[in-house]
Amino acid sequence: MGSNRRYAAHSYICGMKKLFSCLFLLCLSSIAIAQTLRGRAVGISDGDTFTLLQSDKSTVRVRLYGIDCPEKGQDFGNKAKEFTKDFLKDKNVIVQQKDIDRYGRIVGIAHVTGTAMSLNEALLQAGLAWHYTYYDHNPEWTALEQNARLARKGLWQMKSAVAPWQFRKAERLLQP
Repeated sequence: MGSNRRYAAHSYICGMKKLFSCLFLLCLSSIAIAQTLRGRAVGISDGDTFTLLQSDKSTVRVRLYGIDCPEKGQDFGNKAKEFTKDFLKDKNVIVQQKDIDRYGRIVGIAHVTGTAMSLNEALLQAGLAWHYTYYDHNPEWTALEQNARLARKGLWQMKSAVAPWQFRKAERLLQP
C-alpha cells in the first residue's frame, strides 16, 4: 500500500513539473512576441508595410496589425502609401509587436513618439484602410472605419470599393 502512495505522489510531482515547465515556456514565448521595437522608417512598401531601422542598425519589415490598405495598382493604394510615408517621415517610431506573419514580418501597432493615435488608427480614420476583423475585433477600430465610410473619406468615396484580400484573391486567380 505504501509503494502505491509513493508512486502516486511521484507521478503527481512529475506531472506538476511538466505543467510548470510548459507554462514557463508559454510565458517566455509570449514575452518574445510581445516586444516593443523602436527606430525610424527607412522604406515604405505600401500603406500597411514599412521597414524599420533600429538603433543597432538592423532592419525589420513591419506589417500593420488589424488593418489592410489597398494594394499597389488598386484605387487609393498610392494615397495610402503616401499617407504612411508622411505619418512616419523623420519621426521616431515605436512598434508594439503582436505577431510574426508567414513572411517573417513583424505584425504590430505603429506609433510615432508624441502622438496619441497609432498609424493603424489614422489610416482607418482617413478612410485608407479596412479594419481586418478576421484578425482583430477591436470595436473602436470598427467604429473608425464606419465613421470614415459614413463621411465618405478616402476610398469610401467610391461606390464599390474592393477589399484588398478580395483584390489579391482575384489577382491570384488570373495568374497562370
